[in-house]
Amino acid sequence: MFKAEKRLRRKLTVENLWLYIIAILSVKPSYAYGVRIMLKSIFNVKVPSVTVYTVLYRMVREGLLKTEKINGVKVYKPTEQGIEAFTRAIKFLKDIVEKLENVRENSTV
Repeated sequence: MFKAEKRLRRKLTVENLWLYIIAILSVKPSYAYGVRIMLKSIFNVKVPSVTVYTVLYRMVREGLLKTEKINGVKVYKPTEQGIEAFTRAIKFLKDIVEKLENVRENSTV
């Protein structure tokens, strides 16, 4: 794999974990360790626990997630703003992919 591909994969996974976390938590609210397990099992994204905790903390601080205690355990769930941001981000990514594909398909070079 080329360095450029590795950079792309990192930028679209580890450096944008919030997308994966919102996707996971919009289906089922979870605690931090559960998020880490689902990142690995669903998306094959392996990150240290401290990274997951840091991203969750930042997402709560930014208003993308909220927490509540269930049986004494802190559980994370997306806010309305978090779902809206996720929807916009997915639309942005789809638009970029479509434009990239259109350039290749319609190129006269």
